[in-house]
Amino acid sequence: MQKPDDAVLIDQIQQGDIRAFRKLVERYKKRIYYLAYDLSGNHHDAEDLSQEVFIKVYQSIHRYRPESSPYSWLYRITVNTFIDQKRKKILNIIKPLSTYKADSIPEPAERSAAGDSEKKADSYFLQSHLQNALKKLSKRERTVFVLKHYHGLSIAEIAATVDVAEGTVKSLLFRAIRKMQQALQFLRTEMETREAI
Repeated sequence: MQKPDDAVLIDQIQQGDIRAFRKLVERYKKRIYYLAYDLSGNHHDAEDLSQEVFIKVYQSIHRYRPESSPYSWLYRITVNTFIDQKRKKILNIIKPLSTYKADSIPEPAERSAAGDSEKKADSYFLQSHLQNALKKLSKRERTVFVLKHYHGLSIAEIAATVDVAEGTVKSLLFRAIRKMQQALQFLRTEMETREAI
């Protein structure tokens, strides 16, 4: 049986078909989760963000316009929801900063799966530092960096997703890459030292 295309699913959802909405969720839940994880940096926040995104999709399905692809529309909702959540967190920061240190610690399943091999340890070390470097970027820099380098969107697609000019995307990407290079400079020094040993 052939899968209905996105436009047909959206039309069915707009007519009130709950099964069509479930199909849309199934089709995109992994991609939205991975984007949410790349933006938030941890599993728990990514799950919460993904759920909120699909709630918003269901609530605003009547506002969907076929000029943009459902994929771009979902990405835009995910990015905007992430930015809104960040804004709320900043406004509600009352807890001591030490409670936020756990964000960079992997989930127990990830830690146990890592094993003792040196290769996996190096990979975890690198991922940990990449996540910390990403957290130093502004929300907009991080968003365009993740969309470009983790999800392979073009400059035009990113501009449409975050609703800014392509020149702004290029500028944000340039600043993000420079900040990432500065934050990860010590890794290059460390690798050069390892190779010299």
